[in-house]
Amino acid sequence: MFVVLAAAACLGLGWWQWQRYDSMSGSAQNLGYALQWPLFAGFFVYAYLRFVRLERGEVDPRAGEPREIPEDLLPQRPRAASRPDEDDPQLREYNRLLAELAGEQPRNSDERNAE
Repeated sequence: MFVVLAAAACLGLGWWQWQRYDSMSGSAQNLGYALQWPLFAGFFVYAYLRFVRLERGEVDPRAGEPREIPEDLLPQRPRAASRPDEDDPQLREYNRLLAELAGEQPRNSDERNAE
């Protein structure tokens, strides 16, 4: 039922665009639409018939083609860096400096105004 209504609507819109093209205010754009709408109607009918055939099992849906994306087709996602080595002296010094700087600065605007 939906396919019949959709195809009829597309053909009706094609006819309407053809009449617009024939009118005094018609343009090439109306002609293009008048030619496109019947193609849309044909696609509705084709898709419906194709799905009916697939449901009945009359057509093998491209049996030889892969159905999944191979793992090596797409680039690999970057992995999270492993935990940095805790024995790195530069990292320890940097973290100590950050903690020292964080401890020296006021934490809110009231403390800044008090100084």
